[in-house]
Amino acid sequence: MSEDIPTPPQPPVPATPAGPPEIVETRRGMFGAKGSGDTSGYGRLVSPVLMPGPTPRPYGGVFDEIADRIEAGLGEGYAAAVERVVVDRGELTFVVHRERLLEVMRLLRDDPGLRFEMCMGVSGVHHPGETDRELHAVYPLLSITHNRRIRVEVTCPDADPHIPSVVSVYPTNDWHERETWDFFGIVFDGHPSLTRIEMPDDWPGHPQRKDYPLGGIPVEYKGAQVPPPDERRVYS
Repeated sequence: MSEDIPTPPQPPVPATPAGPPEIVETRRGMFGAKGSGDTSGYGRLVSPVLMPGPTPRPYGGVFDEIADRIEAGLGEGYAAAVERVVVDRGELTFVVHRERLLEVMRLLRDDPGLRFEMCMGVSGVHHPGETDRELHAVYPLLSITHNRRIRVEVTCPDADPHIPSVVSVYPTNDWHERETWDFFGIVFDGHPSLTRIEMPDDWPGHPQRKDYPLGGIPVEYKGAQVPPPDERRVYS
């Protein structure tokens, strides 16, 4: 008597390879530091900073379902809202124009087929060589309903470092936006109280930007003064 043989699960559709990577800047030295003594021995190191290019369809598996749902939800405004879609290292990222960020976030939270109920925060990124988009804000999103994760990314120029606050959509981003403002100088318009959260209120500048000087604060240790790195001896 024959038995029914179960059909094995089908593997996910492989993602289409992303386009050629984009060179956003060229780093010289170990940390790209300028104006201070290089004691690392890597002063002649030259390396490009590469970012993955946009990914063409199909993205693969559930990624296409998510993209279809977003495109349907935004309708004719999709092209004006989504700058590019990137699939890299198993992550799906929607790069969104800052003017449409709140609209996209509300759709991701409220659409029954998406239901990204949780925004896990926002991380700042600074690429000084990426002209007119030097500052990036990256939002990791989690759907508990569908057990899915995606990322939303927004860029803005150094000359106009403004991005809408998403606290009205995801209230738990309150302190995360304050931290990103504190360290990177991104101004989240509409935030209820955008003040420093880690550094003192009178701290000059934003210390996680790549153009922030490496020199630190002189530290007194057992009566001896430890100078900041840019004031130490240069070995040449």
